[in-house]
Amino acid sequence: MLEKIKFEKFTAFESLEIPLSTGINIFIGANGTGKTHILKAIYATCDVTKSQKSLAEKTNRVFLPSGEQMGRLVKRAKGHISGYFEVTRRIADRQKSLTIRLSLTNHTKQPATLSGSYKQWLEHSLESVYIPVKDMMANAPGFRSLYNLRHIHFEEVYADIIDRVFLGHLRGPTDTRRKKLLAILQRAMDGKIISKKEEFFLKNKQGELEFTLLAEGIRKLGLLWVLIQNGTLINGTILCWDEPETNLNPKLMRTVVEILLELQRLGVQIFLTTHDYVVLKEFDLQAKNTDKILFHSLYRNTGEIEVASTESYLNISPNVIDDSFGSIVDREIDKSMGNLGK
Repeated sequence: MLEKIKFEKFTAFESLEIPLSTGINIFIGANGTGKTHILKAIYATCDVTKSQKSLAEKTNRVFLPSGEQMGRLVKRAKGHISGYFEVTRRIADRQKSLTIRLSLTNHTKQPATLSGSYKQWLEHSLESVYIPVKDMMANAPGFRSLYNLRHIHFEEVYADIIDRVFLGHLRGPTDTRRKKLLAILQRAMDGKIISKKEEFFLKNKQGELEFTLLAEGIRKLGLLWVLIQNGTLINGTILCWDEPETNLNPKLMRTVVEILLELQRLGVQIFLTTHDYVVLKEFDLQAKNTDKILFHSLYRNTGEIEVASTESYLNISPNVIDDSFGSIVDREIDKSMGNLGK
């Protein structure tokens, strides 16, 4: 499991260190505070244990800077600037921590360098999944072939998630806890997911409905169903999910949070970003005392990004989501009072 991540002059960050929960990590903050960049850095360091790419190559493909010039990932400033990000993980069976660091400069001719326990890091593989904001299951037919054969401007997380959904089933019967999760999702979707020739369908009593005709919110539930059903989301997996609420009816967030909490109890370490009040409240309402949840509030202080982490929803500060909803309530009261006075 990952223990912490640190940035120095990397993308939007001047200097930032974030402790990580072994359960669920929820990142909130205004636009431009680097939430997605944190998830991408985490995912890149995990995926290299299986992708057979170097961390520099994987980072470049996941972030996709202009011209694939890695130096553009260094925080913008005049002159020669160096930056890095590093991730620390705990190796449970060895009772020790490993740290790797990717360092780079804004001089693009200078290659990125690796330091830390990189060889040992690769010896302990990590299953990881990155769910981007945009659904890709409806676009799956032919996308992998196109991505592998042509230079198209897509961040690699889009190709990677399609690879994950096309993995074969785990050998043996589905265990009881995974069956329970699949049943919850099937009730919410009113069906289960099948695939034919790289095309996905929702199958129920009415027939088979192709993903291109499904609401994107239902596709998100379908993606979870597939990742649980094919054994991708199992004990030890790292799940990064960017804005799960996008295109999802708020009513369905109850199901999504229920699934995420249960996955955490199964041993999945989760990282997600959100701008949504319902997401935060569902975690607050559904979480048990034994659940491991850490809220990370990213904010700017004199122009630089800082973080405040807490285990309690009530102690999130600053909380840009609550502040925004509070402002709406205040404006509604002001409008109502104004109308009464007329």
